[in-house]
Amino acid sequence: MGPRAAATLECGMSGPRSSSRHALLAGATGLVGRALLPLLLASSYRRVTVLARGAPPRGVFDPKLDWMRIDFDHLPEPFPAADDVYIALGTTIRTAGSQEAFRRVDFDYVVGIARAARAAGASRLAVVSALGADSSSRVFYNRTKGDMQAAIGALGYESVVIAQPSLLIGDRAALGQPVRSGEVLAERWLRPIMGLVPASVRPIAAASVAKALVEAALAAQPGVRILRSAQMQASR
Repeated sequence: MGPRAAATLECGMSGPRSSSRHALLAGATGLVGRALLPLLLASSYRRVTVLARGAPPRGVFDPKLDWMRIDFDHLPEPFPAADDVYIALGTTIRTAGSQEAFRRVDFDYVVGIARAARAAGASRLAVVSALGADSSSRVFYNRTKGDMQAAIGALGYESVVIAQPSLLIGDRAALGQPVRSGEVLAERWLRPIMGLVPASVRPIAAASVAKALVEAALAAQPGVRILRSAQMQASR
């Protein structure tokens, strides 16, 4: 992110809503999480705490960044206090190795962090889900995402934002992540006609999802708000 982008974010996301607030981010090394981190640091949050398994990526440094290496199966006690919580954790059944392992990440970890953060005083929550999330779906992936959405919506946060992106566009290999063949093939096949694909299902850049999520979280609309993929395409 260049100086101009940082300046724009600082101008657009600053003010009393964020200047005295503390953000917490889980999932900072994934596609959306890696895009979220510089946005949070460029905003006027006074502090940004990251929960991650590994060390910060090379070159990632900011005086207001607090990087905590944790085991997501055993969350820290006491849990770090924050005002606004961003969760961008997620995997695939293929990468996880089984449906059970997938659900542990995309449901147990996400809901566990959201619950612990709420108990520690957080009032706003922003989570990355997926297009098609539906707790009544016959598709296990979609049903798990839908179950997660229902669970976090019942935790008592003043404001909840749930992003439901279509297939994500981004360089996972550069982040040291397993490449998701579906994302790669979709982008390759659709690139020549991308403008003709309906925005609701068109592959979307991780950076667009991150930007829309932060803007919505800082707007602090009461209740649960769903960000559809088409809406996030428009926020680029």
